[in-house]
Amino acid sequence: MSTQTAFTAHAGPSGLDQLIRIAADQPLSPDCDHFYFLRHGQTGRNALRIFQAVDEPLSELGLQQAARAATLLAGEPIRTVVCSDARRANDTAYAVATALKLVPAAQATLRERNFGALIGTSSANIDWACEPEGGETLSQFVARTREAIDTVLQLPAPVLVVAHGGTLYALAALLGVPVDLSLLGNAQPLRFERRGPTWAVTPLLRHADGDAALA
Repeated sequence: MSTQTAFTAHAGPSGLDQLIRIAADQPLSPDCDHFYFLRHGQTGRNALRIFQAVDEPLSELGLQQAARAATLLAGEPIRTVVCSDARRANDTAYAVATALKLVPAAQATLRERNFGALIGTSSANIDWACEPEGGETLSQFVARTREAIDTVLQLPAPVLVVAHGGTLYALAALLGVPVDLSLLGNAQPLRFERRGPTWAVTPLLRHADGDAALA
């Protein structure tokens, strides 16, 4: 199955074919051979499928998910933790970094796509190709994410990136990795690994309570 087929068949939201085309024009080629990615824990607006602002806190379930992810990742040889500075990602990163005896570095460039005027409205039928008033275009978001990931993966490895669902979509497309909904659960630890020229992703755990609500 091709990367594009995998995205369009499993990922659901429309406009992802455009994301893949944009990413294909600027593929990411990190020097490292593996790294980790963790989407933040659940928030109240995640559960309601509503576009979120940067100050949205983790729900009680989200805090539990972050603690569980910390337990899983505590056994991994992670040397650097970098996260989005959005509250939900930052708090998730602190839970994990504490178990690793590290301090996470927050980066605004790792934030979820800015959906502008759509924040506070339903994300259930998200169209990635939209151009929200006061927000980022898809091309702007992919370019920002590419630059951010390229920068943080030059830090002491292995690196753990704690960010968002949209970040994961963009990252996978930039690496040419098929991603389906089973990898998009909140606080689902993932290991990205290069095998020759090809990247693959492996979940450390599949959370039964995870879903693919955006951001």
